[in-house]
Amino acid sequence: MIDGVSSRALLEVDRLERTRNYLQPGDVTAAVRVWREHVHRSERQLRHDYEWGNVHWYCCGNPLEARALLETAMNVMSPRAARELREIIDKLDAVHRIPLPPYGSDAG
Repeated sequence: MIDGVSSRALLEVDRLERTRNYLQPGDVTAAVRVWREHVHRSERQLRHDYEWGNVHWYCCGNPLEARALLETAMNVMSPRAARELREIIDKLDAVHRIPLPPYGSDAG
């Protein structure tokens, strides 16, 4: 179940997961969950993850791989279903893009 996605699009996700050898049932939903949890982490936690890695990614899913899987899924879905899923993912991506000051700028 993916909140904000119609039942028609969910049926397409289900069909996609059953017909692609690189997917298993529930993979797309799990990828949305992993990406959602990742983007809502604090900026400090995100920096630590990128610089040092996160051991929990081995057991709970790598968010960068999850995001790549979502992109692949949206590229092979019908335009209508992909648009629904992309709308949700774009909102999560916007949360992830925390603006940083440019290097060499005077902050004070």
